[in-house]
Amino acid sequence: MLYRKSVDTLSPYVPGFQPAMDGSVIKINSNENPYPPSPKVKELLGGFDFRQLRYYPDATSQPLRELIGAQHGLSSRQVLCGNGSDEVISLIFKVFFEQGDTVATPYPTYTFYKSVADIINVKVAFVDTAEDFVIDLQGLVNTGAKGIFIANPNAQTGRLLPLQSIEELLNRYNGLVVIDEAYIDFAGQQSSAVHLIGAYPNLIVLRTLSKSYSLCGIRVGFCIADESLIHAMDKCRDSYNVNHLSQIIAAAALSDQPYLETTVERVVRSRDKLEDELHKLGFTVYPSHANFLLCKPHQRSAADIYNYLKAQQIYVRHFDSPRLSDKLRISIGTEEEVESLLRHLRQYLGSDAAAHT
Repeated sequence: MLYRKSVDTLSPYVPGFQPAMDGSVIKINSNENPYPPSPKVKELLGGFDFRQLRYYPDATSQPLRELIGAQHGLSSRQVLCGNGSDEVISLIFKVFFEQGDTVATPYPTYTFYKSVADIINVKVAFVDTAEDFVIDLQGLVNTGAKGIFIANPNAQTGRLLPLQSIEELLNRYNGLVVIDEAYIDFAGQQSSAVHLIGAYPNLIVLRTLSKSYSLCGIRVGFCIADESLIHAMDKCRDSYNVNHLSQIIAAAALSDQPYLETTVERVVRSRDKLEDELHKLGFTVYPSHANFLLCKPHQRSAADIYNYLKAQQIYVRHFDSPRLSDKLRISIGTEEEVESLLRHLRQYLGSDAAAHT
């Protein structure tokens, strides 16, 4: 056997099912933005000089770092860009943790943290959230872990941890604190831990352009942190880790904040409507500040509803894991996709749903 023995026991990260997309498919299982990227991206690609591709990209993504830093009132030396925020997560594990160290994270959360930890033999201490999925911060601290990872709003649940609570955590915990803000634009920038950068040298804030900027396909993420942490990560990242097209597309999207605000508002309106309608259909719906809803049906099993919707080419997410197997996670689609989902749910649930209206 040529690979490490530990590889045999790894459980790889499992992304949402990716169906072949055509006009009949409604894909609301991966928390993608249902609307296209900024028109500035389309304009950029329409006039792109393909001859540029024979050159290596900017090795440090410096223009992109400068743009991100300026937007947050920070130095470019406090920013690092990656091939999606997943690469940045992997880099954080590589740089800050040794084999045998422990990191703590709430349960449930983004499962990629454990996937990366397992690869480099870092232990993960999961701390159960409350019945309503509120995060137990003191429980995370009590693990004695070297680092704490919190997705905020939390992946799978959409629950938002207030900024004040994050600051309280930083005031009583000296280990590395990673706040993964993949969905923060749907919660409002006032909730972002970026405001705490500079005051807490052990804080790393993660961001991605996959969700609110509709750019899953270009794989660009970044983190913001103290200069010393960014310097350490810069020494260990892959060379040319963000390709040229991705860098310039990301910059075009980031420069169009009015478009971002418009699409976020549309998603939030649809999220609120879907929440109301699911309540009428007899679902328990958990509070969400993200672009998805976690909900629990009561008339039929979550697995049955998932399979019914799949047969209609409507793809939502069902997790066969503790505390989630009786629930569905539904990404927010376009207004038309939300209406189609609701129409099929009403048809499937029939008289059971009518009893709750």
